[in-house]
Amino acid sequence: MQGAVLQSPLCCFLPVVLFRNRAGDDTEVGNEEVQYLVFDIESVPDTRLIKMVKYPDSDIDDRAAALRFQEEILANSGGLTTFIPVTYQYPVSICILKVRHDLSIVDLVSLDEPRFRPREMVRQFWLGVENQYDKASLVTFNGRGFDIPLLELMAFRYGFTAQRHFRDKYAARYRFGTKHIDLHDWLSNYNAVRLHGGLDLLAKVLGKPGKVGTKGDEVFDLHQAGKLKEINDYCIHDVLDTYFVFVRSRVLVGEIRTEREQEIVQEAHEFLTRHVDRIPAFQTYLDNWGDWEPWP
Repeated sequence: MQGAVLQSPLCCFLPVVLFRNRAGDDTEVGNEEVQYLVFDIESVPDTRLIKMVKYPDSDIDDRAAALRFQEEILANSGGLTTFIPVTYQYPVSICILKVRHDLSIVDLVSLDEPRFRPREMVRQFWLGVENQYDKASLVTFNGRGFDIPLLELMAFRYGFTAQRHFRDKYAARYRFGTKHIDLHDWLSNYNAVRLHGGLDLLAKVLGKPGKVGTKGDEVFDLHQAGKLKEINDYCIHDVLDTYFVFVRSRVLVGEIRTEREQEIVQEAHEFLTRHVDRIPAFQTYLDNWGDWEPWP
């Protein structure tokens, strides 16, 4: 049986606009001008799947199954983590920052906002990456270790095709190429060293907010409370932090100098300020914005 067709029935006759902003208006640039897709995912444990796989004979409900699994993970990790593996998760927010070749921002989009339906977000992601932005490189923080495997597993679950992604050995699955720049993988010397502090640390080194209010281990409770917007705002902030870390990485590889980097940062500040009415999550980021002032 073939995978589910991603396009709508009208796709052969009408242009399909993916990664569109909430207002519904398209950007003035063509798809070919988008060089990078900086993205992040927020996910929650699939309580139903956990119950089915881990505790099929236990007389507990789905949420209790997830909590028991977390307790087991905490015990087995020596008290280090309660994080449930990617195989037992599903996405509840996917945010994408579209970036030009010169590293300037085109737009930020939240897939399937405000409904945030997992199936629709995954459909839109693979359709956009495979068909509309197939020349763009993906930029993530730990995307090889989490985001991409999660999206692949969701494509498996829903029966979506991602032909180029799986068949092209030099596409986003290739560790040492340029089609997927995983900043965590790269900055940790491909996991030769554990990058303690993670994205939060790197963002704060650059004077950017990092974690503000919400933390990753709070997403499950927020989702249970129906606070989808708060989760998406958190995802937006992570995407922005990832973007600024990515821009600094281009200094390290010699593509730009720090003077140009700081111009790009200022342009990004102006972009956030212009679009804060459309994307209110920008305001929290701006309120916690800082300048790059290296020490000691």
